[in-house]
Amino acid sequence: MLTYNNNHKRSMISQEEINRWNVELHGQSPSEIIRWALSQFGSDEAIVSTSFGPYASVLLRLVTEIDPLISILWVDHGYNRPATYKYAEKLQNLLDLKLHVYSPRLTAARRDALFGSLPIARDNEGALRQFSIAMKLEPFTRAMEDLKPRIWIAGLRQEQNSNRQSLDIVSFDSTFQVLKINPLFYWTDVQMKEYLLQNNLPNEFDYFDPAKGDEKRECGLHASWARNAVNKQKANK
Repeated sequence: MLTYNNNHKRSMISQEEINRWNVELHGQSPSEIIRWALSQFGSDEAIVSTSFGPYASVLLRLVTEIDPLISILWVDHGYNRPATYKYAEKLQNLLDLKLHVYSPRLTAARRDALFGSLPIARDNEGALRQFSIAMKLEPFTRAMEDLKPRIWIAGLRQEQNSNRQSLDIVSFDSTFQVLKINPLFYWTDVQMKEYLLQNNLPNEFDYFDPAKGDEKRECGLHASWARNAVNKQKANK
């Protein structure tokens, strides 16, 4: 059983209830899903994560249209390309985001000096994981401890990679012990592009996540191995 604050009252949420929610929310619009989540748990206990990658403006516009003061969390690992930093600045100004920026304790320059060049797709999985643990999981874990959300609204979509095929709109994230909501889960690239055009929103495709190596992999924030890595980090504090 999972413990949550539902309408500000302590309650237990079972996997059966999560399954029921997924059935009920299937076919609902992203805006309806977001409104449902915030009405269930409260926007003051929610965070929205973003990488300012492709289509990031879609989720950010949807959530801030419903609650302009909702907390937006960005882990800036220090290796973003100039276009991504400019995109982040543009969306910050356009949507007036309540942005919380967290960076690793290990700077990019220091990491490069100590460990060499960035891991690439053909490197062994261990190199990519170590990068993700130090440069993404560490600051994200710190952010979650500071902000203490009960729900995490993310931009995961089913068609993005094979790792996400088995997910759904609502799930329990055992790594960070929060309910994860993916309002755009069943949207296609075509629907994302249409939303951008309809709302005159900018996009950014010059994006690279060194924690993945390529778009077929999952970064540490959503990977199954993350829980052990986070627990180990906490134990070593």
